[in-house]
Amino acid sequence: MHIISRKALKDFSQKHPQSETPLDSWYRVAKEAEWSNLAEVKKTYPSADLVGKYVVFNIKGNDYRLIVSINFRSKTIFIKNILTHSDYDKGRWKT
Repeated sequence: MHIISRKALKDFSQKHPQSETPLDSWYRVAKEAEWSNLAEVKKTYPSADLVGKYVVFNIKGNDYRLIVSINFRSKTIFIKNILTHSDYDKGRWKT
């Protein structure tokens, strides 16, 4: 999968150093993946959820949320947001 953009992951991990290793792990796995649908994503990440038009990944257990849009046809992942669990729960990212 092509991921746009890794910079978002790096920027977030600079502010939240404990997220760096789990985000790097997610990036490596997602980059090598060739997902064709959400079911295939969930085989790799069973806790991934579809929320509206976004796929939400739990990062570092439940500490962080990675919110992405996936175009399965073009094999592209667009990072919308990365949030702490408490910021995610506020729901402002949905607007």
